[in-house]
Amino acid sequence: MNRERLTPDRIRRLTLPEGAGQSFTWDTDAPRLAVRVTAGAKSFIFESKLNRQTVRVTIGDVRAWTLSAARDEARRLQTMIDQGIDPRQEKRDRIAAAEAKIEEAKRIAAPAVEAWQAYLAARAPRWSPRSLLDHQRLSDPGGIPKTRGRKPGEGDTTQAGILLPLLALPLEQIDADRVRAWLKDEALRRPTQANNAFVRLRAFLNWCADRPEYRNQVHAGACSTRMARDELPKKIAKDDCLQREQLPAWFAAVRQVGNPVISAYLQTALLTGARREEVAGIRWEDVDFQWRSMTIKDKVDGERTIPLTPYVASLLAALPRRNEWVFSSPTAASGRLQEPRIQHNKAVTTAGLPALSIHGLRRSFGTLAEWVECPAGVSAQIMGHKPSATAEKHYRVRPLDLLRMWHTKIEGWILEQAGVPHEAGHDPGTLRVVK
Repeated sequence: MNRERLTPDRIRRLTLPEGAGQSFTWDTDAPRLAVRVTAGAKSFIFESKLNRQTVRVTIGDVRAWTLSAARDEARRLQTMIDQGIDPRQEKRDRIAAAEAKIEEAKRIAAPAVEAWQAYLAARAPRWSPRSLLDHQRLSDPGGIPKTRGRKPGEGDTTQAGILLPLLALPLEQIDADRVRAWLKDEALRRPTQANNAFVRLRAFLNWCADRPEYRNQVHAGACSTRMARDELPKKIAKDDCLQREQLPAWFAAVRQVGNPVISAYLQTALLTGARREEVAGIRWEDVDFQWRSMTIKDKVDGERTIPLTPYVASLLAALPRRNEWVFSSPTAASGRLQEPRIQHNKAVTTAGLPALSIHGLRRSFGTLAEWVECPAGVSAQIMGHKPSATAEKHYRVRPLDLLRMWHTKIEGWILEQAGVPHEAGHDPGTLRVVK
């Protein structure tokens, strides 16, 4: 073993003996310190014994470490050995702690949308597909070509999700001031969406507050109830609805719509009270003309089966079977009807009626059903509303035949008030509408 008092000049003059892979020169001032010379490199190393096992640690390159600093480090490492601590493990722990600190800093600086995606993944099993889709749209980047009609002033692509400006920030930056500024701006442009997004944002932040990896980044009170009360306009319930005396004009205009698919769609929407997308999503396999039933993909419960009433059956039986969709469209990428509003708005204008939305047809069904004294629970079950009382939830199990009796009565009364000639005594699959 070559041992001598190391000096900067001696270290500079050290060379690798010919034929050797490495050589060591040990210091006399710090006995566990040596300079190791290899092909093209010189470095300070420390070597000692721990539990009769050789422990060697590379301190660093001689160009990066001064001799004095290397000696101090060698003495520190020997002190650890004397305490029974393996300096190699201490170094690994120190590196791991530094890396963990870097990763934690990255995670804290990461946009909140990453936590949002983790939230969606964790909650998805408890949500309906529709609810999950609604949450996903809140953070959607937008820019997708639109498949439905555009409102005046809108572009050809979808807008970014309403929560995206907030979720693009780190979670610790989403405080009450930022949420208030966002809410004030969005409430002016789209108050209903702003209210829905605010409620979901609050649920998301509450979830983060319960998670150890996020709780230190969440600001308590970022979504206070007072904030929503101050910044959001009061809710005004929509009341667009067809009145009994308006039925003749509406049916006359809708039956004159040039596209028979849209005409049938609008009449079916009114006479079933189903939601807009529930009607548009009906497939031929969902319609049973023999047993007079129709299965609808329910927004809330997944699906529900309702009666196939005579007049609706006649409308559907007359439609072309281009593909799997009842309300098909040869021009839509999906193969089914996407935008019935344009033709409906034209029909409403032609009929001289007040503005009426597609959802207003659903509201009309529920309202008009009361004229025949239909039990509220029956119309609610047909429309897919959640039971609103204990008796409805637990003590009313209505068979399809009972629903059919009332549904047929509702349809017949509406058609009678509208002055629409129809024959109600034929088999639904062959029922003929009187022109």
